[in-house]
Amino acid sequence: MDFLKLETEMRRLALEAGTVIMEIYGLDDFAVESKDDESPVTAADKAADAHISAGLTAAFPDTLLVTEEQAASHAESAASFLIVDPLDGTKEFIKRRGEFTVNIAYVENGTPIRGVVYAPAKGRLFYTQADGQTVEEEGPFDPAVKGAVAPVSVTTPDNSALMVVASKSHRDAATDAYIAKYSVKDMTSAGSSLKLCLVATGEADLYPRLGRTMEWDTAAGQAVLLGAGGQMVRFDDHTPLTYGKAGYENPFFIAYAPGVELKEA
Repeated sequence: MDFLKLETEMRRLALEAGTVIMEIYGLDDFAVESKDDESPVTAADKAADAHISAGLTAAFPDTLLVTEEQAASHAESAASFLIVDPLDGTKEFIKRRGEFTVNIAYVENGTPIRGVVYAPAKGRLFYTQADGQTVEEEGPFDPAVKGAVAPVSVTTPDNSALMVVASKSHRDAATDAYIAKYSVKDMTSAGSSLKLCLVATGEADLYPRLGRTMEWDTAAGQAVLLGAGGQMVRFDDHTPLTYGKAGYENPFFIAYAPGVELKEA
């Protein structure tokens, strides 16, 4: 894989998809449909998916492409593949909370090693550079020209005063019970893959997810987290979270800054 080309194309397509999404977000009303799994989908999901898919297919025609909106056609897997959630946080989009993201990642041998997470309504853009280092770019953003970037890195956690982030739309009693095992200084909630980015930037130390997610929900955020020195493991046995699984469904997981003393399930 040409990682410089990958960085350029993922960044460009994420920004362009964000523009498409925000045009629909700005409408007075937009239709909301239900998919087979009863999750919502909007015109923004579909339009962003079409734009990103066309761009990635043109740039990397020999690389398998997996996207949420075309999930029914993804029976195959491969040692390396591109994986996309064109609008992660559709519920946040519908409720106009702004905490939704465009996620594009490249997986190699089960690990997402490059990715981009763009939150267009929040004006935040995170991605792994060609060398694997995660950066956050300052706006305003130009799809054709890379702007000023700052390296992103996890912080050294204080296990007596942890910062924890949890899901805004999927918080439950089991999650609260697990978080209660830690000494927590403060908690915040966020939507979509922004939670993983908050751990990557040091704005949080720990993000446990005890709920259903798919690989396209997490791959880009995990790439951003790994490129910032963070880790992401299965909830049950604390082994690394891997990709290319049957059905592309994730187990429960924990994202964290190294140094967090993980508790058992």
